[in-house]
Amino acid sequence: MHANQCEGIQRMSRVSGMLRMMKPIQLFDAASSTFTYVLFDQITRDALIIDPVDEQIERDLAVLREYGLKLVWTVETHAHADHITSAGKLAELAGAKTAAPLGCDIGTAGVQLAHGDTLSFGGEVLRALHTPGHTAGSMSLVWRHHVFTGDTLLIGGCGRTDFQSGSAKDLYHSITQVLFDLPDDTTVWPGHDYHGRHHSTIGVEKTHNERVAGKSEAEFIALMESLNLPKPRRIDEAVPANRMSGLRHDAGGMLLMEPRPAAGPHRGSYAGDVTPQLAWQWVQAGVAVLVDVRTDAEREWVGFVPGAVPVPWKQWPGMAMNPDFDAQVRQAAGGKKVVLLCRSGVRSIAAAKRATELGLEAYNILEGFEGDPDAHAHRGQHGGWRRHGLPWRQN
Repeated sequence: MHANQCEGIQRMSRVSGMLRMMKPIQLFDAASSTFTYVLFDQITRDALIIDPVDEQIERDLAVLREYGLKLVWTVETHAHADHITSAGKLAELAGAKTAAPLGCDIGTAGVQLAHGDTLSFGGEVLRALHTPGHTAGSMSLVWRHHVFTGDTLLIGGCGRTDFQSGSAKDLYHSITQVLFDLPDDTTVWPGHDYHGRHHSTIGVEKTHNERVAGKSEAEFIALMESLNLPKPRRIDEAVPANRMSGLRHDAGGMLLMEPRPAAGPHRGSYAGDVTPQLAWQWVQAGVAVLVDVRTDAEREWVGFVPGAVPVPWKQWPGMAMNPDFDAQVRQAAGGKKVVLLCRSGVRSIAAAKRATELGLEAYNILEGFEGDPDAHAHRGQHGGWRRHGLPWRQN
C-alpha cells in the first residue's frame, strides 16, 4: 500500500472518530427527573433542543449563550404528563421553530412530524421515528449514532402504557422492531432516569433491559398490565398545557387558545381576535382558511406562510384599495371561517370588518406577521407569526 493511501485511510479514520465523539448537551430537571438535550452544528452553531422544561428556561437560554448557539428548532418526543414544556416560550424568546409528533395533538407546533421526517439545523439532520406505546403519538429521534427515546425506552426499563392512548402491544413493537433495529452501538439517551444514570446503548438494552429483554410480547403485556402505577401528579395540568406548546396564558392573563371578542371601537364589528397559535391550530384542523392581506411585495420581500391565500387589502405601489377584495375573500373562505393576517394586525382588522359585512365569520390575527415594534421601531422581536416559530418561508 502506498504511503499516500495509508495517510488517506488514517485521515478518514480520524474524521470518523471525531464525528462519533460528537455528543449532545444533556441537561437534567431534578423535580421531574427529565432529561433535555441540546444538539448543534459545530460550524454554523445552529442548534436544536429536545424536550425542554418550562421551569428550566433560564438555564437553557444560558446554555445557548455560553456555547454561542442559535436555536432553530424546539422538538417534543410526546405530550408530557410530568412537566410543562417551554417550547412555545423558546420560540418567542429565541426565534426557534416548533416541531412535535403528528399524533400527539400539539396543534400549536409549527411542524407536525411523521415517521421518517427530518429536521435540519446547519449541516446536521434529526430523523423522526414513530414509536407509539407510551402514548399513541410518541416518537424517538435519531441524530448520527444517537437516539433520543423520550419515554419509549428508558435505561433498564420503558415508559408506562396506562394513559394517553398508551398500548403495551404497540410499545413492545416500537422497542423490539423499531429501536432494536438500530445498530447495537447506537447511544440511547432517555427522556428520564431515576437512578443517576445518563445513557446506554441499543446493544445493552437488547440484552439487559429488565422490562423487555428476552420477553415475548405476551409476557411484556402481562408485566405492563401488572404495574399499577400511581397517576402522574401533574398530568391534569401538564397535558393540556403541553398540547399548546406550554403556552397556557399570555402576558395579560387571558387564555392564549381562545378567541377574544373585538374590543374598543371595533366591538361587534367582526368575530374577534385570535393569537397566531390559535389561528394556526384552526388552519391545521381544517376549520379555518388563512388569508394574507398584505401586499404582494411584502410577501415577496419579508416572507409568507405556505398555504395562505393571498388577498391584498391594499395594493403596492400606491397602497390603493384592492377593488377585487370582496370577490377574492369570499372565494378564499369556501364556507369556512377566515383568519386574516397582515404585517402588524392593523389592516387585518379593517379586512376582518369588511369580511364580516360580507357575511363571513372573520377573525383578526393578533400581532400580525412581524409583531410589534421595539424601542427602536424595529419589528420581528416582539411577537408576530414568525417570532412564535410558526411556518413561514422567504423567496
